Amino acid sequence: MSLPKEQHGAFPNKDGTTHFALWAPDANKVTVLLNNENSYDMQAGIDGWFTTTLECAVGTTYSYLINDRLRVPDPASRAQVADVYSESLVVDQSYPWKTITWQGRPWHEAIIYELHVGLLGGFAKVEAYLSNLVELGITAVELMPINEFPGSRNWGYDGVLLFAPESSYGTPEELKSLIDTAHHLGLMVFVDVVYNHFGPAGNYLEQYAKRFFRNDIQTPWGAAIDFRCQQVRDFFAENALMWILDYRIDGLRVDAAHAISEKDFLVELAARVRNAVLPSRHIHLILENEDNSASLLSKGFDAQWNDDAHNIFHHLLTNEQESYYANFSESPTAKLARCLSDGFIYQGENNVKGHPRGEPSAHLPPTAFVFFLQNHDQIGNRAFGERLALLADAEALKTAVALMLLSPMIPLLFMGEEWGSRQPFLFFTDYEKELAEAVCLGRRDGFAEFSMFENAAAREQIPDPNADSTFIHSTFDLSTHSSLEHQDWWSFYQQLLLLRRTELLPRLVGTYSKGVTILADRAITAAWQMGDGCLLNIYLNLSGIEVPVQTSWDNKRMLFSYGVPKSAYQQGVLPPQSIFITLQESTDIESMEIESTEIENTEIENI
Repeated sequence: MSLPKEQHGAFPNKDGTTHFALWAPDANKVTVLLNNENSYDMQAGIDGWFTTTLECAVGTTYSYLINDRLRVPDPASRAQVADVYSESLVVDQSYPWKTITWQGRPWHEAIIYELHVGLLGGFAKVEAYLSNLVELGITAVELMPINEFPGSRNWGYDGVLLFAPESSYGTPEELKSLIDTAHHLGLMVFVDVVYNHFGPAGNYLEQYAKRFFRNDIQTPWGAAIDFRCQQVRDFFAENALMWILDYRIDGLRVDAAHAISEKDFLVELAARVRNAVLPSRHIHLILENEDNSASLLSKGFDAQWNDDAHNIFHHLLTNEQESYYANFSESPTAKLARCLSDGFIYQGENNVKGHPRGEPSAHLPPTAFVFFLQNHDQIGNRAFGERLALLADAEALKTAVALMLLSPMIPLLFMGEEWGSRQPFLFFTDYEKELAEAVCLGRRDGFAEFSMFENAAAREQIPDPNADSTFIHSTFDLSTHSSLEHQDWWSFYQQLLLLRRTELLPRLVGTYSKGVTILADRAITAAWQMGDGCLLNIYLNLSGIEVPVQTSWDNKRMLFSYGVPKSAYQQGVLPPQSIFITLQESTDIESMEIESTEIENTEIENI
């Protein structure tokens, strides 16, 4: 008879006891300390587990003492008293949910709004803001990582206690209230999870569980997580299941999956999540993956953040071509065409450094790709955190926004862009002493490859991530976005999202690309066969000149246009920085032979 499998963490029982389990394979002795007063030796078991069951009420504080010398919080703590350095709390995950019939929404209905909880003031403030997002037309909120990190401000990607909601944001009950209210309003809630590394401060695992890491593989954050070890796999899978089952989260975005060396763990993770819920419940799994591993999108994952789409549009809107934008500055129109036709631009071709990247993706539906013009990375990883409203021409930006929101890919907005915000979103942390200095220096030196930061004096102007002002300048303040210009941006987004919900969503399942035609430099027309048989055509001109369009407008209903007066499309031209979108009903297509608009292979041969 096999013993029941241990789970990481402390679990209260109905009889007033709590079961404690810590995986500490490098420890000789582990003691649990309750309320900073009483200590109890834990029993050493097989495979490095230490366990005990004690009379212990919900709300009790506890920590572990390793080998009578090192005191640590529970690495699977469900809540902390104050910070990663404080005691852990015994938590009862039960909650009086009000929206008990919520089963989520299908993936094709996702219109995602990414936000940082701390910049909005915590869980309660985000909950109060949800009605604004519903009015805008959002259907899913994506929370940047909300796990416990050192200090009171951080992007969240340096998390240490992955099971504990960040205490400076609020309590587990406040987070559940946020999610409950979101579901009542018809909003899905996704959480960004980081399974590729732990933060640089407050993590003690190396001192009693070295098998969490493998030093033969280094990541930008240090030694890789060792997913060859089953207890390590279980730790992260149990974390995912906690968000899905205890918090009723609707989906997870897995950060930097390319930094996870054992890709079969990702497949296992997806399977464990899918098997834990009824088929009637909609759960969505999203990847960030610089490797463009299209194969993972048929192994339990719904979609991937399409960095290629962002990068080509950013280059076209700003003409920036340094650093990773160099991969998109050659033949940008052909790359744009491939993005709209196939999803990924790089599907195995070499980048500018001669490294192959990506896998074929044309077989995937457009909804397998999350399309964004801005997100936390692409704004916050700029030296001064500038948004596109400061970097791009407003007319060209609106043209690109219209494409993003009315293409069949899944759109993602970053907090504030719907107002045309010019407020910076900077990289911020709350470290101390030597680590704070190292993070600041590393941040500044990371921009040395950019021409404007070649000398150290220029890099000194880059904001210190640990300064209070860096966080304050990034704090989202709605009262500063009340001008007519900001209202105009809001109305623009709201109009487009209404069109997406009424015209695209009912037709989106079963949609596939009919190809893309290059009209001129920075001008294309793209077509998609929608699930109901309609033909969606998007005519886009991001150039500075008028471009002729050879097409018939017969039987095509105008869905949306920007920068295209009626006289222009009647004459068959696209003005500079304009977009025109039509929908042709299936009854008008049946008798027509659809012209092939595939991209010529020669256009992308050396992409």
